[in-house]
Amino acid sequence: MTFLERRVLGFRSLDVGLFIFLLVLILGVYLAKTMAGGERGQIAAAERQIAEEQDRIVLLEAEVAHLERPERLSAIARTYAGLAPVASAREITPKGLADALQSPASVVPQLVVVAAPAVPTAAEAETSTVIEETTADPAAREPKP
Repeated sequence: MTFLERRVLGFRSLDVGLFIFLLVLILGVYLAKTMAGGERGQIAAAERQIAEEQDRIVLLEAEVAHLERPERLSAIARTYAGLAPVASAREITPKGLADALQSPASVVPQLVVVAAPAVPTAAEAETSTVIEETTADPAAREPKP
């Protein structure tokens, strides 16, 4: 009697083995589908998070575009730093630039730096007791004997 002809509980051993293999296969497919469903949920959550981040990126890009508007920046520069566009008298022509590069000692720009008086806010006035004055003239800063 060979293995294929042996009987177990009235069934051939080959039939019992194939039945067990079928049960294992069914259980494996069930577990694989269950795990795939869980992964599908994780993928959907990741896609939702990506969509939210893309919406946030669009919002931040719009905010940056608003904050970088040239008219807004120039108004802030004039208001808080006292900056203005360069006067046409301060611009140099290409020929003048070539001359300036040829003889750098002859063209020395004279910049006058004037410090604006510091006006503390109410919160700064409470915490700060000394306001230092700065002058553009270095000789005025030296102590006199």
